[in-house]
Amino acid sequence: MALFSSRAAAEPGWITPEELVPLLADAAGPLVIDVRGPDEFSGPLGHIDGARNLPLDHIPAETEALKAETRPLILICHTDRRSAAAAHHLRGAGAADVTVVRGGMVAWHRAGLPASQR
Repeated sequence: MALFSSRAAAEPGWITPEELVPLLADAAGPLVIDVRGPDEFSGPLGHIDGARNLPLDHIPAETEALKAETRPLILICHTDRRSAAAAHHLRGAGAADVTVVRGGMVAWHRAGLPASQR
């Protein structure tokens, strides 16, 4: 008998922007994946410095590479819908350490945290 149902096993973790900030200060910190489109990534809300832009529709093709990543994966989008969808896909595919930023870049911006447009 399995200890967890397949649905529970596929559930990602959640983190607030404020909880993420100290993790980003660590050189061995998480890999931040921004699943918005390139226009949003460099748009008015910007993106977290060091984040990798990998739009949601590219996640399936990158699943194996992301599963092989040794750092925790932190997913972010505009709010948290697309990043949650990407996280569910990755967890369902067997990625072990996947977390979604609650509220996405909207929450990041509201918290007054720095964002890059480059």
